[in-house]
Amino acid sequence: MEKTIQYRTSGTCCQLMQVKIDDEDKIVDVDFLGGCPGNLIGIKNLVKGMKIDDVITKFSGIKCGDKPTSCPDQLAKCLSQIKTKA
Repeated sequence: MEKTIQYRTSGTCCQLMQVKIDDEDKIVDVDFLGGCPGNLIGIKNLVKGMKIDDVITKFSGIKCGDKPTSCPDQLAKCLSQIKTKA
């Protein structure tokens, strides 16, 4: 059974992420509201089929310029939230 979570981001141009996860903790799909379309389509295509733990490890702590966070970092935070609710 798949589960979907919506995550309101903080500190990024993207305002909202919606992530769909399967029973094996793999990302089925992710959609973004706002942000840089090309970069976010790239992230979406990259993470589809990946385990959430792998994405968290690779994306946590990435910054965007002078900002303390980024869209990849916010995705890692979203996925961490999914893990705590499991």
